[in-house]
Amino acid sequence: MPLYKTITVNLNTSIAIWKVEETEDFLGAGIQLTDHCQSRFNGMKSELHRRAFLSIRHLLALYGYEDTDLYYNEFGKPHLKDGNYISITHSHHFTAIIISKKEEVGIDIEKNREKILRIAHKFTPFEEYRTLANTEAIIRKLTIVWGAKESLYKIYGQQGISFLHHINVADFSFAQNQTTAEILYHGDVSHYDVHFLEFEGFTLVYAIKK
Repeated sequence: MPLYKTITVNLNTSIAIWKVEETEDFLGAGIQLTDHCQSRFNGMKSELHRRAFLSIRHLLALYGYEDTDLYYNEFGKPHLKDGNYISITHSHHFTAIIISKKEEVGIDIEKNREKILRIAHKFTPFEEYRTLANTEAIIRKLTIVWGAKESLYKIYGQQGISFLHHINVADFSFAQNQTTAEILYHGDVSHYDVHFLEFEGFTLVYAIKK
Protein backbone atom coordinates (compact mmCIF):
# COMPACT_ATOMS: atom_id res chain seq x y z
CA MET A 1 0.00 0.00 0.00
CA PRO A 2 1.95 3.02 -1.19
CA LEU A 3 0.59 5.64 1.14
CA TYR A 4 3.23 8.23 0.35
CA LYS A 5 2.82 10.67 3.20
CA THR A 6 0.39 11.94 5.79
CA ILE A 7 0.41 15.47 7.19
CA THR A 8 -1.28 16.53 10.40
CA VAL A 9 -2.09 20.16 9.70
CA ASN A 10 -3.77 20.74 13.06
CA LEU A 11 -6.11 18.97 15.48
CA ASN A 12 -8.98 19.17 12.98
CA THR A 13 -7.27 18.87 9.61
CA SER A 14 -5.22 16.14 7.95
CA ILE A 15 -3.74 15.34 4.53
CA ALA A 16 -2.98 11.96 2.95
CA ILE A 17 -0.94 11.49 -0.24
CA TRP A 18 -0.88 8.34 -2.37
CA LYS A 19 1.72 7.33 -4.96
CA VAL A 20 -0.16 5.33 -7.57
CA GLU A 21 1.93 2.25 -8.36
CA GLU A 22 -0.59 -0.61 -8.23
CA THR A 23 -2.56 -2.12 -11.09
CA GLU A 24 -6.14 -1.11 -11.76
CA ASP A 25 -7.36 -4.55 -10.73
CA PHE A 26 -5.54 -4.36 -7.40
CA LEU A 27 -6.86 -0.90 -6.62
CA GLY A 28 -10.39 -1.83 -7.64
CA ALA A 29 -10.64 -4.93 -5.43
CA GLY A 30 -13.20 -4.37 -2.71
CA ILE A 31 -14.09 -0.84 -3.85
CA GLN A 32 -17.81 -0.14 -4.28
CA LEU A 33 -18.64 2.97 -6.30
CA THR A 34 -21.91 4.88 -6.35
CA ASP A 35 -23.77 4.96 -9.66
CA HIS A 36 -22.55 8.53 -10.23
CA CYS A 37 -18.91 7.68 -9.60
CA GLN A 38 -19.13 4.41 -11.53
CA SER A 39 -20.41 6.37 -14.52
CA ARG A 40 -17.51 8.81 -14.19
CA PHE A 41 -15.07 5.91 -13.87
CA ASN A 42 -16.45 4.15 -16.94
CA GLY A 43 -15.97 7.31 -18.99
CA MET A 44 -12.26 7.62 -18.20
CA LYS A 45 -10.13 6.70 -21.20
CA SER A 46 -6.81 6.96 -19.36
CA GLU A 47 -5.80 3.94 -17.27
CA LEU A 48 -3.69 6.17 -15.02
CA HIS A 49 -6.71 8.40 -14.46
CA ARG A 50 -8.80 5.37 -13.47
CA ARG A 51 -6.07 4.11 -11.12
CA ALA A 52 -5.81 7.58 -9.55
CA PHE A 53 -9.59 7.67 -9.12
CA LEU A 54 -9.53 4.34 -7.30
CA SER A 55 -6.54 5.32 -5.15
CA ILE A 56 -8.54 8.25 -3.82
CA ARG A 57 -11.13 5.76 -2.54
CA HIS A 58 -8.31 4.07 -0.61
CA LEU A 59 -7.35 7.45 0.85
CA LEU A 60 -10.96 7.96 1.91
CA ALA A 61 -10.88 4.57 3.63
CA LEU A 62 -7.99 5.75 5.79
CA TYR A 63 -10.45 8.15 7.40
CA GLY A 64 -13.25 5.61 7.63
CA TYR A 65 -15.13 6.78 4.53
CA GLU A 66 -16.57 4.90 1.58
CA ASP A 67 -17.55 6.25 -1.82
CA THR A 68 -21.15 6.48 -0.63
CA ASP A 69 -20.06 9.05 1.97
CA LEU A 70 -18.99 11.41 -0.81
CA TYR A 71 -21.20 13.57 -3.00
CA TYR A 72 -20.73 16.47 -5.42
CA ASN A 73 -22.70 19.71 -5.73
CA GLU A 74 -23.81 21.36 -8.97
CA PHE A 75 -20.36 22.92 -9.44
CA GLY A 76 -18.57 19.59 -9.01
CA LYS A 77 -17.29 20.39 -5.53
CA PRO A 78 -16.94 17.30 -3.32
CA HIS A 79 -18.66 17.12 0.07
CA LEU A 80 -18.86 14.56 2.85
CA LYS A 81 -22.28 13.59 4.16
CA ASP A 82 -21.18 13.93 7.79
CA GLY A 83 -20.45 17.64 7.27
CA ASN A 84 -16.67 17.43 7.37
CA TYR A 85 -14.84 19.41 4.69
CA ILE A 86 -12.90 17.66 1.94
CA SER A 87 -10.85 18.53 -1.12
CA ILE A 88 -9.35 16.11 -3.64
CA THR A 89 -6.53 16.36 -6.17
CA HIS A 90 -4.46 14.21 -8.52
CA SER A 91 -1.60 14.71 -10.96
CA HIS A 92 0.01 11.88 -12.91
CA HIS A 93 0.87 9.19 -10.32
CA PHE A 94 0.15 11.20 -7.18
CA THR A 95 -3.22 11.73 -5.52
CA ALA A 96 -4.11 13.50 -2.28
CA ILE A 97 -7.02 14.48 -0.09
CA ILE A 98 -7.39 16.97 2.73
CA ILE A 99 -10.13 16.54 5.34
CA SER A 100 -11.10 18.96 8.08
CA LYS A 101 -13.71 18.84 10.82
CA LYS A 102 -14.02 22.61 11.17
CA GLU A 103 -12.20 24.49 8.40
CA GLU A 104 -12.95 24.98 4.71
CA VAL A 105 -10.00 23.52 2.82
CA GLY A 106 -8.66 23.14 -0.70
CA ILE A 107 -5.76 21.12 -2.10
CA ASP A 108 -3.91 20.89 -5.41
CA ILE A 109 -0.95 18.91 -6.69
CA GLU A 110 0.95 19.83 -9.85
CA LYS A 111 3.92 18.46 -11.75
CA ASN A 112 6.60 21.11 -12.21
CA ARG A 113 6.74 21.74 -15.98
CA GLU A 114 8.00 24.44 -18.32
CA LYS A 115 4.50 24.62 -19.80
CA ILE A 116 3.52 26.90 -16.94
CA LEU A 117 5.74 29.64 -18.38
CA ARG A 118 3.49 29.81 -21.45
CA ILE A 119 0.26 30.18 -19.47
CA ALA A 120 1.54 32.32 -16.58
CA HIS A 121 0.04 35.52 -18.02
CA LYS A 122 -3.41 33.96 -17.71
CA PHE A 123 -3.29 33.65 -13.92
CA THR A 124 -0.69 36.05 -12.50
CA PRO A 125 1.23 39.26 -13.38
CA PHE A 126 4.37 37.61 -14.77
CA GLU A 127 6.52 40.71 -14.16
CA GLU A 128 6.59 39.81 -10.47
CA TYR A 129 8.84 36.82 -11.18
CA ARG A 130 11.51 38.29 -13.44
CA THR A 131 13.81 38.97 -10.48
CA LEU A 132 14.19 35.25 -9.73
CA ALA A 133 17.60 33.73 -10.30
CA ASN A 134 16.81 31.23 -13.05
CA THR A 135 14.11 29.53 -15.07
CA GLU A 136 13.83 26.63 -12.63
CA ALA A 137 13.07 29.03 -9.78
CA ILE A 138 10.45 30.79 -11.88
CA ILE A 139 8.78 27.47 -12.72
CA ARG A 140 8.76 26.47 -9.05
CA LYS A 141 7.23 29.75 -7.94
CA LEU A 142 4.64 29.87 -10.69
CA THR A 143 3.62 26.29 -9.88
CA ILE A 144 3.11 27.21 -6.22
CA VAL A 145 1.05 30.25 -7.18
CA TRP A 146 -1.06 28.20 -9.59
CA GLY A 147 -1.59 25.51 -6.94
CA ALA A 148 -2.58 28.16 -4.40
CA LYS A 149 -5.14 29.67 -6.75
CA GLU A 150 -6.51 26.22 -7.63
CA SER A 151 -6.86 25.45 -3.92
CA LEU A 152 -8.71 28.71 -3.25
CA TYR A 153 -10.94 28.14 -6.28
CA LYS A 154 -11.87 24.71 -4.92
CA ILE A 155 -12.80 26.20 -1.56
CA TYR A 156 -14.89 29.00 -3.09
CA GLY A 157 -16.67 26.49 -5.28
CA GLN A 158 -18.37 28.86 -7.70
CA GLN A 159 -17.98 29.52 -11.40
CA GLY A 160 -17.02 32.92 -12.74
CA ILE A 161 -13.92 33.57 -10.61
CA SER A 162 -10.86 34.71 -12.55
CA PHE A 163 -7.49 33.43 -11.33
CA LEU A 164 -5.90 36.60 -12.69
CA HIS A 165 -8.35 39.23 -11.50
CA HIS A 166 -10.06 37.83 -8.40
CA ILE A 167 -7.46 35.68 -6.57
CA ASN A 168 -4.36 37.30 -5.10
CA VAL A 169 -1.45 35.38 -3.55
CA ALA A 170 0.98 37.27 -1.31
CA ASP A 171 4.67 37.05 -2.21
CA PHE A 172 6.73 34.41 -0.40
CA SER A 173 10.12 32.73 -0.25
CA PHE A 174 10.61 29.03 -0.90
CA ALA A 175 12.01 28.57 2.61
CA GLN A 176 8.81 29.85 4.21
CA ASN A 177 6.70 27.01 2.81
CA GLN A 178 3.64 29.18 3.36
CA THR A 179 1.93 32.42 2.41
CA THR A 180 -1.49 34.05 2.47
CA ALA A 181 -4.07 34.74 -0.21
CA GLU A 182 -7.43 36.37 -0.76
CA ILE A 183 -10.39 36.25 -3.09
CA LEU A 184 -12.06 39.53 -4.01
CA TYR A 185 -15.23 38.78 -5.96
CA HIS A 186 -18.38 40.87 -6.37
CA GLY A 187 -17.32 43.09 -3.50
CA ASP A 188 -16.80 40.23 -1.05
CA VAL A 189 -13.34 39.49 0.40
CA SER A 190 -12.26 36.17 1.92
CA HIS A 191 -8.82 35.35 3.35
CA TYR A 192 -6.80 32.14 3.38
CA ASP A 193 -3.64 30.58 4.77
CA VAL A 194 -1.63 28.73 2.12
CA HIS A 195 1.06 26.07 2.61
CA PHE A 196 3.16 24.21 0.06
CA LEU A 197 5.40 21.15 -0.15
CA GLU A 198 7.72 20.07 -2.98
CA PHE A 199 8.72 16.45 -3.69
CA GLU A 200 9.83 14.31 -6.63
CA GLY A 201 9.28 17.13 -9.12
CA PHE A 202 5.75 17.82 -7.86
CA THR A 203 4.28 20.64 -5.80
CA LEU A 204 1.48 20.13 -3.29
CA VAL A 205 -0.38 23.23 -2.14
CA TYR A 206 -3.20 23.42 0.37
CA ALA A 207 -5.27 26.33 1.62
CA ILE A 208 -7.39 26.91 4.71
CA LYS A 209 -10.05 29.58 4.88
CA LYS A 210 -9.55 31.95 7.80
